[in-house]
Order: sequence, then structure tokens, then C-alpha cells
Amino acid sequence: MDTIRIRGGNALFGETRIQGSKNAVLPVMAAALLIKDVCTIENCPRISDVHHMLALLTSIGCRVSHKGHTLTIDARNISEDTMSGENVTGMRSSITLLGAMLGRVGEVTMAYPGGCVIGERPIDMHLHALRRMGVVIYEKENSFTARAKALEGTVINLPFSSVGVTENILLAAVMAKGVTVLQNAAKEPEIVTLCEFLREAGAVIEGIGGSVLIIQGGHKLHGVCFRIPADRIVAGTYLMSVLGTGGNIFLEDAPVSQMQSMLKTAEEIGAQVHISREGLSVIAGEALRPVPYIKTEVYPGFPTDMQSPLMAALTCIQGKSLIEETIFEDRFRIVEQLRKMGARIELRGKRQAVIAGTDSLLGCEVRAEELRGGAALVIAGCMALGETVITNRHFIERGYEDICRDYQNLGVNIRIGESDGKDKNDQQKTE
Repeated sequence: MDTIRIRGGNALFGETRIQGSKNAVLPVMAAALLIKDVCTIENCPRISDVHHMLALLTSIGCRVSHKGHTLTIDARNISEDTMSGENVTGMRSSITLLGAMLGRVGEVTMAYPGGCVIGERPIDMHLHALRRMGVVIYEKENSFTARAKALEGTVINLPFSSVGVTENILLAAVMAKGVTVLQNAAKEPEIVTLCEFLREAGAVIEGIGGSVLIIQGGHKLHGVCFRIPADRIVAGTYLMSVLGTGGNIFLEDAPVSQMQSMLKTAEEIGAQVHISREGLSVIAGEALRPVPYIKTEVYPGFPTDMQSPLMAALTCIQGKSLIEETIFEDRFRIVEQLRKMGARIELRGKRQAVIAGTDSLLGCEVRAEELRGGAALVIAGCMALGETVITNRHFIERGYEDICRDYQNLGVNIRIGESDGKDKNDQQKTE
């Protein structure tokens, strides 16, 4: 059965290692399409989204290998320019392959990427930006075709910062003729990682880490060996967990430089945060405070992916906390599930939630509807008295390599559950 079972109510103690970043590895995998050579990607997490991306790359002619946490992509022979099926429609980040395919073969036909319950993520801005680079797009009911005789560098000013659009423009621009200037580019760490990968492969990119990127196109790219940084959102998830349960944990390899907004919030709540070369230590006692007001923002602000985990942690911190969601319009779908566990949460429209801390949550059966909301339910299960059963664990496996293993390392009684209540020893592993 697609479930996780947790017996909670205890503080967290122990240490666990933070996996490679989901949000960083997927665009790097797409970028490997631009290189008529072999690329080796280290510290690649074994998650279902990586599995889906590998299936897409294989479908168009790439030879791939995923052994342990090392991924090899041989993109010397691309045989297809059409991508369809559930690997496209079920994974939003498949849209990143649009810019990569245009840069590599100048044409692609693909199904529209899947949506997400947390809100609409239209691709209009992707298509508009690529049209400015000389791409002609033919849209159909369930798919579209994009063609470019020759990609042309240009000046693109995004109406608002978008990680996905920035990635697509980068992938197209490194193969375009001339210079592309991208204004209002996203500054998230995964954008920096993608730029570093491309630069190591031979691309010329200026302004990395800033809001203006200057890409000199047309340079020949070569194969590289590249290491994916640790996942700031996974580290943030475990950080929020100890805020909810109390305890003392160490997160090995946590990318603390990328987590400043989360660490600031943790300290405001009352946790002790200690940073070392090896990672992050967090101590959370009983005298924790609510958050009067916090809103999600683009990087380096508090990330939208951390909103649901923070909400779960705040449900048992006495006092009232206010969270405003500014990125996605339907991030609060998790509220219904947390209320089933006894949480007191008042919604003000679709953008604000007031959390009134209660003495404890009670375990029950709840349902994951998306990745980060599912992780937040795991946090709630660690906090709750009794047993919590979380269904739809496949959503969680999109971004967490082995969440049961990681929480077991922190002392949690957690396991994958079967319909008959028996343990399943190992999570399904992607090949």
C-alpha cells in the first residue's frame, strides 16, 4: 500500500545526511542534452522525478546509467524530437527540456507538462521568451511544436522572476548566435548550479547569482564530471521537524549558505542553530515562540516549498502565527489534513493562514496531495500522539530519496506500511 506509518510524540535526536538537490539535478540533466559527449553527475538523488527525467532522455536516444548516486548521460546520438506520455504530463520540470531540445536539434514536439494541485503554472512566459529568440511555436490542444532555424541572442526582460523560464532561456541561449541578456532572472541556488555546470562544459555566462545574466552563445560544449549540491529544501524539512517536536539533531552536508531565511526563522522561533564545516546542528527546547508574520518570497526570501513544513511545525507552538503565501495560490490544501489531526488553522482567502498553537496533534489517517505538503504531514506525524498513516506516499518520493531512513536516523518510529499492517523493508528504488 502507498502509505507511511508513524508513531510520534517524541523529540528528535540523532544525525542524518542531506541528499543531493532535486531542484538542481533536473535542469542539469536537461543541460546534458546540449553536449555531444558523456557527462557524469555525482550526488544525484534516487528519487522518482529523476527516474522520470531519465526515461524522457532515454526516449529521445540518450544512453543513461544510474548507479548508486552517480548518473551518466551520453547524449551523442539524439534520435527523436518528440516527447509525450506520462513522464512529460506527470512532471512539471519536463518543460526544461524545451530549451535544451531547441538548443540541440532546433525542434521539439512535446505534450504540455502536467499541472499541480498547489496552483497553476502556465508556460506562456516560456513560449513568449523563446519566440523573442526566433522560435516559432505551433500550439495544439494537448501538445505543441517549437522550431528554430537559428536561435538568436536578444534582450529578454521577464515580467517577474521565474526559475523555470530562467532555466529554459539559459539552455537555449548558450547555443544561440550572439549575446542574450536576461533581465530579472531568478537567483535561486539551482540557477547558480545550472550556470556552473554549463560554464564548466564550456559556456560563457556572466552575472551568475545576480538578476541579470549575460550569455555569449555558440561556444562548443564538452563533457564534464559535476557534483550536485545538497538539497536545501530537504534540509529545511528536517529543520522544521525539530522545531515541531523539540530535540537536538545534526544535518550533515546541509547547504547552510542557501538556508539563511530558514535559519533566521528557526532562531526567531527560539531554536539554537550552530553551523560548522560539516553541516548544521539544531537544538529546539520547550520555550518556542510563534511567528507573528512571515511570507513566502523568491530567493533569498523564505521559500514557498518550506511553507507547509513550517505550518506543520507551528501547530503545536503556543500563540498565533500568520503565514502569507505569495507564490502559489493553492498551497493551503494541506490545512484540511492538519485539521483532521487537531490543528487549529484559520484561512483568510487563499493567501493567508493563521495558526493557533494547540497542546498536541493526534495521529489519524491523512492524505498527501503534493510533494511538500506530504513532507509536512510526515512532520505532523512525528509530532502527533499515537499512529499517523499517510497515504499517497508516491508524492513524497518525488523529492525525498528515503524519508523513512532519514527520520529513523533521527529516532522516529516510522516505516512504509502495507495494507495488512506489515512492514515493507525497503522503499522502491528507481533504476
